[in-house]
Amino acid sequence: MPIPRSSYYDRNFRQGPALLRARKPYLMKNALTGLGLWCVVGGVYWWTLKAVGQEDFEDVKVPDAPVRKAQS
Repeated sequence: MPIPRSSYYDRNFRQGPALLRARKPYLMKNALTGLGLWCVVGGVYWWTLKAVGQEDFEDVKVPDAPVRKAQS
């Protein structure tokens, strides 16, 4: 007779009642933390695209096309 395993998951790898009870107090805090991180990352991404989009590269010198010597 095999020794039963103690796990928070059932045979089909679904969360058991004990795991759901253990995670319940942290659900709202984790959701708010995830939302806050998402907003910060999205804000940095938006700001970066806005800052780069304003660049027109007028201060960059573009070299003239190379002059080819005539072959004799």
